Amino acid sequence: MTSFTSRYGNPTVDYKGAHVRAHSRHVATVVAVSGRIDSANIDHIADYAKKLVLAEKPFVLDLSGVSSFTPQSIRLLCDIDDVCTSVGVEWAVVASDAVSRRLRRDSAVVFPVVGSVVEAEHEFDDEILNRRRFLIPLLSKTA
Repeated sequence: MTSFTSRYGNPTVDYKGAHVRAHSRHVATVVAVSGRIDSANIDHIADYAKKLVLAEKPFVLDLSGVSSFTPQSIRLLCDIDDVCTSVGVEWAVVASDAVSRRLRRDSAVVFPVVGSVVEAEHEFDDEILNRRRFLIPLLSKTA
């Protein structure tokens, strides 16, 4: 594992060909992975990403920069789905062409795939606004 800081100050970690970077956005925690995901690095990436799933914030796994996604790599998405479900957090995955091909070919599970991190944030924003609309009448009632 090698760690270096990008020009914007977010540390990027190299796990045997996969570059992983996490950052907190207004609406969601985003973990971006680029390079290849395979049996040599899948466990490291999954452990890193799972630690960043927070109960109070939606999660985005940005795989738009992934060039190789082996069949066993689907386990990464299953692990993230399990953690997000157990914590009660919404999540989404941004899939590269390699990831999309693998999901169409090898996965019987349907994951919440979106086109971009911005699209995921918009979906999460809409959900938050809907929840607030339901809360406003409750907050305005007096005892």
